[in-house]
Amino acid sequence: MATDIVMPQMGESIVEGTITKWLKKPGDKIQRDEPLFEISTDKVDAEIPAPASGVLQEIKVTEGTTVQVNTVVGTISADGEGAPKAVPEKKAAPPAPAKAQPPAPAAQADGGTSAAPPPATPTAPKHDEDEHARSSPLVRKIAREHNVDLSQVEGTGLGGRITKQDILAFIEGGSGETGVSTQPSAQPGGDGRRSTEVAAPAPTSAGYQTPVPRPVPAAIPGDLVPLTNMRRIIAQRMIESRRTSAHVHCMFEVDITRIVNLRNKLKSGFEQRNGARLTFMPFFVRAAIIALQQFPIVNASLEGDGIRYHRHVNVGIAVALDWGLIVPVLKNADELNFLGLQRVITDLGERARGKKLKPEEVEGSTFTVTNPGQFGAVFGLPIINQPNSAIMGVGGITKMPLVVTDKDGADSIAIRSVVHLTLGYDHRLIDGAVADQFMAFLKKTLEGWSEDVG
Repeated sequence: MATDIVMPQMGESIVEGTITKWLKKPGDKIQRDEPLFEISTDKVDAEIPAPASGVLQEIKVTEGTTVQVNTVVGTISADGEGAPKAVPEKKAAPPAPAKAQPPAPAAQADGGTSAAPPPATPTAPKHDEDEHARSSPLVRKIAREHNVDLSQVEGTGLGGRITKQDILAFIEGGSGETGVSTQPSAQPGGDGRRSTEVAAPAPTSAGYQTPVPRPVPAAIPGDLVPLTNMRRIIAQRMIESRRTSAHVHCMFEVDITRIVNLRNKLKSGFEQRNGARLTFMPFFVRAAIIALQQFPIVNASLEGDGIRYHRHVNVGIAVALDWGLIVPVLKNADELNFLGLQRVITDLGERARGKKLKPEEVEGSTFTVTNPGQFGAVFGLPIINQPNSAIMGVGGITKMPLVVTDKDGADSIAIRSVVHLTLGYDHRLIDGAVADQFMAFLKKTLEGWSEDVG
């Protein structure tokens, strides 16, 4: 018996999904619940597990294809019965016919010539047929331009298919034409190619290493690359938010030396006791929750001609991915203590990067926190995550000289750990005075931190 693999319905409002990547190829053995393929919807990107154990017999829907939910996209055979079927290929336009060449005269034993017999129907070598089936027209074009024998290139696509990344990696590795540079470069070289190598991260003055993005696939200058499903949705939502909300931003400088010292003192024991790293994010989230409870209008949403005051604080945490951005939501965050916040933040972040989130876990936020400071930004001016009315951006934590006043009123200059927090808010609903009062309260909470971190 064969088991159908169907496009799942990832939420009540989702009617279709795009297959972005097959993780197995026909003939591969698979176990039930093992990741089988990746999909992208208007809510989440997710890995879809195999519905049964057996052998992947057939892939019916190719990568990059969008289909309705419950569409059969492949089949799994139990015990491997039945020969695996090749992945259906998208038909490419037929190549332009070559110019006819006059037949060459046939050489005779006496040195003369005679007309050649009518040529038989030409048959392409099997090697060429194989390479044609294993590569796209673009890959073959690149191979011709760089004098690359495709039989020497190992394909990583489905069924051993040679992708554009495969041929470019082969060329960049110095195995292509003579004279191809193999030195990494951040800018296109003289031959118009861009290296995909990434230099090792340089330590910063703060003593940590800046995050290094994964290598992105090299692009040929002039290429038109279609938007991914996630990027298309992000673009749509950003424009919609700008058109919907009257965006205003205010920025506050916050001295978090107390929190930095507390974290440095407790982080080792915290991880040993709780099995989770102690990061700065729960400090900012917890302070925001306390401030939102004092200023509920910042946690509200506009609904037609009314204001919806939400019962709970559902905090969206923006997570930067290699392929885009997603905002998982801490539901009922106002009911969690500090340790609970840390655990949920860590869990949602890990599952977002592993494509394990469910659609309901990226819905229902009432306030959003984003952290451009992790990449070195001093501060940002984030776009509101609809239908929220506000979003807080957390800048980088830096040491700087500040004037400090002691309890007796004496001033001195000291080196302090400082962060710049930005609030983006919808001026249709939140007045500037309220936004500033909200941020002043949040600043006071952080600078005078006294809550137990667990």
